[in-house]
Amino acid sequence: MRFKKSLPLSLAALATAACAAATVVALQASAPAVAVTHHSALPPGYQLVTLPNANVPNFQRRTLYCPGSKRVLGGGAEARGNAAILVGSFPTDDGRGWIGLGRQTGSNDVGISVFAICAD
Repeated sequence: MRFKKSLPLSLAALATAACAAATVVALQASAPAVAVTHHSALPPGYQLVTLPNANVPNFQRRTLYCPGSKRVLGGGAEARGNAAILVGSFPTDDGRGWIGLGRQTGSNDVGISVFAICAD
């Protein structure tokens, strides 16, 4: 019989705790994000490297490597043309460069530019 009396009390306590937890999560989710950028925070040897636009056959990879012993931190690519589509933009397997590839509907070639953020 004691069990029956304590059961509703336990459910009420559980519901109260769940509501409190949901309120905390909601408050944390609504906190504003703060982005701070300082030029002195750039990694040693930071360099933006560009492989200028060139027409290549559809789906042919264009690869840009970081100079010297630098490694790629990030990058991107752009497909240029009237019906150009960027198909891929990703780092090389060894982490020293960036690859871009694309295609252009109604044409055998596409313009591809590649960009890499490199550092020591």
